[in-house]
Amino acid sequence: MAKTGRPRTYCRQSCRQRAYEARRQRDELGLAEDELIVTRRALEHLLDQIYVLQAAIEDVDGDLAASDDPHEVRRALDWLLQAARPLVQTELL
Repeated sequence: MAKTGRPRTYCRQSCRQRAYEARRQRDELGLAEDELIVTRRALEHLLDQIYVLQAAIEDVDGDLAASDDPHEVRRALDWLLQAARPLVQTELL
């Protein structure tokens, strides 16, 4: 069976409702479409996690430059993953 009409923009009615509410609040606050309000706490938490990831990348770069032993490579990769996981698991909403 062929689908007709335009593709769905929202996965659920609740997502559509949240988008409508966000647009309405944006207009009430006079924000541009590309502006976003984030709490200071959420922003600082995100920046802290990015800093940890940056430090891990620098550590891993140094470790890999110093040794190509498979155990050291694995240890460096584990450290990098440990630093990266909290960042990708952060909920921004």
